[in-house]
Amino acid sequence: MSARQSTRSHLTRRLTQLYGGLLLYGASSALLVRSGLGLEPWNVLHQGLAEHTGLSMGAVLTVVGAAVLLLWIPLRQRPGLGTVSNVLVIGAAMDATLALVPDVHATAARIAFLAAGIVLNGAATGLYIAALFGPGPRDGLMTGLNRRTGLSVRLVRTAVEITVVVTGFALGGTVGIGTLLYAVTIGPLAQLFLRVFAVPPASGGSTVVATGQPRAAILRR
Repeated sequence: MSARQSTRSHLTRRLTQLYGGLLLYGASSALLVRSGLGLEPWNVLHQGLAEHTGLSMGAVLTVVGAAVLLLWIPLRQRPGLGTVSNVLVIGAAMDATLALVPDVHATAARIAFLAAGIVLNGAATGLYIAALFGPGPRDGLMTGLNRRTGLSVRLVRTAVEITVVVTGFALGGTVGIGTLLYAVTIGPLAQLFLRVFAVPPASGGSTVVATGQPRAAILRR
C-alpha cells in the first residue's frame, strides 16, 4: 500500500470511528432515557430543560452543547472536528432513537436498557475519543477550567457534574440508580474501549490511544 493510500485509509478509519461513536453515544443515551432508572449527569439537565421548554431532549442537548462551546472562547480552547460534530450529531441521534424505541415498563426490560445504555455509552466514548479529532464541548470546558484555575480535572469535573445533576433534578430530570451506576462505571468502560478502538498511526509503529487533557477529562473520575 502506498503512503497516500495508507493515509487515506487511516483518515477513513478515524472518521468512521468519530461519527460511529457519536451516533452510538446518542443512541445509548436514549436507551438510558427509556429505562427510566436514571440518566448520565448532563442528560439529567437536558431532560429537565426539555420538560420546561417543550423542546426535544436532542434539541436541548444541541443547544446546551453550542452554549458550552461559546464558553471555550474566554478559556482559550480550540475546537476540533470532533468538537463541532459532537454538538451536531449526538442530539440528532438521540432524538432518532427515542422516536424508534418505545417506553418500557417491565422491570427486566428497564434493567436491560440501563445496562445496554451504559456499556454502549462506554464503547461510544472509546470510539470517538480514540479517533483523535478533539474533545466534546463539555470535556473541553472541564480541561479549560483545569488550566485556568489550576484545580485538578477530577475536582473540576466533579463540581461541574454535581451542579448539572442538581440543577437538572430540580427541573424534573431523572436521577436514580442508573445515574450512580453510570458515574462509577463509565471511566473504566471508556478506558477499556479506548484501548480496543485505538487507531495505529498511518505510518505504522506504536499505537496511539489518546493524548493530552481531553482524555483526562473523560477518564479521571
